Amino acid sequence: MKTYKIVLLPGDGVGPEVTQVAHDVLATVADLHHRRFTFETHLIGGAAIDATGEPLPEATLEACRTSDAVFLGAVGGPKWDKAAKRPEQGLLGLRKELGLFANIRPLFIYPELVERSPLKREYVENVDFVVFRELTGGLYFGERERGPTFASDQCVYTSGEVERIARSAFAAARARRGKVTSVDKANVLETSRLWREVVTRVAADYPDVELEHALVDSMSMQLIRQPRAYDVILTENMFGDILSDEASVLGGSIGLAPSASLGVGGPGLFEPVHGSAPDIAGQDICNPVGGILSAALLLRYGLRLNDEADAVEAAVETTIARGARTKDLGGQLGCRAMGQTIIERIKDASAPARHQVQMHWG
Repeated sequence: MKTYKIVLLPGDGVGPEVTQVAHDVLATVADLHHRRFTFETHLIGGAAIDATGEPLPEATLEACRTSDAVFLGAVGGPKWDKAAKRPEQGLLGLRKELGLFANIRPLFIYPELVERSPLKREYVENVDFVVFRELTGGLYFGERERGPTFASDQCVYTSGEVERIARSAFAAARARRGKVTSVDKANVLETSRLWREVVTRVAADYPDVELEHALVDSMSMQLIRQPRAYDVILTENMFGDILSDEASVLGGSIGLAPSASLGVGGPGLFEPVHGSAPDIAGQDICNPVGGILSAALLLRYGLRLNDEADAVEAAVETTIARGARTKDLGGQLGCRAMGQTIIERIKDASAPARHQVQMHWG
C-alpha cells in the first residue's frame, strides 16, 4: 500500500484551528478508504519567525519538497506588521521554491446558501466558475526599492510564464463549459499587452474554447453584475489575488472558499482563501469549510484520489443542505463542531457530490 506524506503548515491566527479540522477529515478518509497517510507538522509565517527568526525555515521547505502534498492554514497578523521579516514572505517563498505557478480558486454557490449572498438570488443562482491566477510572477516577485521619499515595485512577466498558466486555464475550460475570460490592463500596462498577445496565441490551439478579454477595472464590476457569465477566469498575480477575494464573498462567506496552488511534477499547496483572522483566533468560531474543501482539492489534484475527494465534497454538500451553519453563515456551530458534523456525513454516506471542481491537471 502506498504511503502518502502530507505536510501540515498551521501558521498563524485561525490557521491551526482549520488545519486541525482538515487533518481530522483526511485521517477519516484514509481510514474509511484504506489509504495510508502520514502527517508532518512544520512552522511557517509568523509562528516560524517567533521560533526561528525566519518565515520559511529550511526544515519546513525541505519537508514540503519531499512531500506528496502540503496543507496550509493561514499566515500573517498585526503582531508582525513592523517586523523586519513578514509572515507572508514564507508563503511567497514556498510558492516560488515549489514552482507553484497556478493558483486555482473555484467558486460554486450552494443552493441552500443563496440567501446568504450579498447579491440577489437572480444574480448568484447557479454561479460556477474558477479563477486561474498566475502565482510566481508579477509585482509580488519583482525587484523592490525603497528610499526616504519613494518606493518602487517592478512587475515582470515573460511569455513563457504567461503561456504555461494560459494553457492550464484553456485545458480546464475544455473540461468544463468551454469559455476563458482573460483579465489584464492592456490599455495601460506593457506586461498586460504581452499577456494579451500570448493568451491570444495560445487560444488558437484550443479552437473549441471561447476566449474573451476583459480589463481588470471593468471585470471587478462585471463579477458583481453578472457572475453567471463566467466559466474560467485567467489573470496575472495581483489582479487574480484581488478578483478572487472579491468573488469569494458571493457565496455568502469567504470561509467557504478553497484553493489549490499547483506546478509541474512536485507537491501542490492547498489552503482556504480566508486569511489568518487574528481577531477571532482561538475562539472556535471560524468556518472550516474552506479548509475542508481545500483538503478535497488536495485529495483530487495532489494525491489523485478522486473517489475520496468526492466523498468529502458530498459530505460538505449534505451538511449544508441539512442546515448546519457556522456563525458567519447565521448559525451557531463552532469550527470543531462543524468539522465533526462533516466527518459524520463522510462516515454515513458514499453518494457522489452534486458538484466537483471540473478541470484537467497534468
